[in-house]
Amino acid sequence: MSTLSAFLPAGYDRTRPLVLIAGQGLYPVLIARAARAAGIPLRLVAFEEETRPDLVATFPEPERRVLLVGQLGRLLKALREFDAGYAIMAGQITPRRLFKGLHPDLKAAQILLTLKRRNAETIFGAIAAEIEALGVTLLDARALIDDQLAMPGCMTGRSFPIEEEYLRHGIHIARESARLDIGQGCVVRKGTVLAVEAFEGTDEMLRRAGGFKTDGALFVKTVKAAQDYRFDVPCFGLRTLETMREAGITAAALEAGRVILIDREAVIAQARTWGISLLGFA
Repeated sequence: MSTLSAFLPAGYDRTRPLVLIAGQGLYPVLIARAARAAGIPLRLVAFEEETRPDLVATFPEPERRVLLVGQLGRLLKALREFDAGYAIMAGQITPRRLFKGLHPDLKAAQILLTLKRRNAETIFGAIAAEIEALGVTLLDARALIDDQLAMPGCMTGRSFPIEEEYLRHGIHIARESARLDIGQGCVVRKGTVLAVEAFEGTDEMLRRAGGFKTDGALFVKTVKAAQDYRFDVPCFGLRTLETMREAGITAAALEAGRVILIDREAVIAQARTWGISLLGFA
């Protein structure tokens, strides 16, 4: 199946329904487009006030379910009704919903009560366990979008403006932050840490770093050493690029093969137009 995607499991059966569990943005749209192009039968689980309405509209009612965030019992019921063989999570759910706007049903409440730490890894890890207990394989979130991953080298086609020493420092800080389960990104400048990503997300971190009004800042995005690629895979898209521009940050280093560039060709083209350098590091 490597011709379909390098991130699908061996023996992947493209005749079994794939359920797209869709959060915000363009990422789920790209997954849906790729699955349909490959002839994979596709179903949708969407979330009110999160999933793009135009994506939902492409699924006839028997092939979609629209839930409130937190209705895990209904999600599991939908997977059974769809006779799903596989599921894939794509797109962010608003982080603040963990504190406000969450509508946990009994199943979700039971899981939340068992978690001593509540973060993306523990919450989605518990959800993944429930999904796979049904006999549904939860796919690597990079599956079907191999062509959207960060590539090694300077993707914007010009020499990267950050010195090697400072690049290594930024990668080290990002990886240590990820290891400590704080976040997967940081902004550094010539050996100084300006901001580290935490629960507020990438864009808010970039805005904080931009408040220093300094040149030579570098945004680094990485993954955990033991990253579970079924969920919480870091993404970089046009919105983040625009936030970088607003913050005056003109260089980003993204881990190649692991960070997803949402609509990669458009992101790279826009970065060139705005004079922002994008590097993929191994």
